[in-house]
Amino acid sequence: MKEEGFSVLEVSGEGCAGCVSLLPVLKKITQKLGLPLRMLEVNEANAAEVRRLNIERVPTVLVLKDGEEIARCAGYQPEEILEVWLEAKAKRYPL
Repeated sequence: MKEEGFSVLEVSGEGCAGCVSLLPVLKKITQKLGLPLRMLEVNEANAAEVRRLNIERVPTVLVLKDGEEIARCAGYQPEEILEVWLEAKAKRYPL
């Protein structure tokens, strides 16, 4: 089933300090903006999806519109930068 609308996918790895730090910040921002957030942990069970998404490093934040990637941000980003980036994407690609 194809996802509809605008969503955010956070791809993380076990033991990744940047991932652990980013997740609460990303949850706060997506809640504030009213955006759905999904998490995907890089592991053997998710290896095919990680390859399909072309994930090269964690954390990676993907912005999806109707299930298709429209933007990507790799590595830990400060809250202010991440919020401005997500707001800009949400305005460009309305819900």
